[in-house]
Amino acid sequence: MLTFKRQKLSLVLFLLVGLGYFSVMSNLEINYFFKSMIAILPIQVGALIYMSHPRWSRR
Repeated sequence: MLTFKRQKLSLVLFLLVGLGYFSVMSNLEINYFFKSMIAILPIQVGALIYMSHPRWSRR
């Protein structure tokens, strides 16, 4: 039961962060090229963390 609550809490936190990020990106008044580069940044960071995680867990 504890894992279910923790998973639900992390999902809610993830959704709130995503909503906040979308709101900030919608209100930025910068060049569209830079806006698209900044919008992709969380996906790139997530991919880096996902790809490097097996290396950390093997040690």
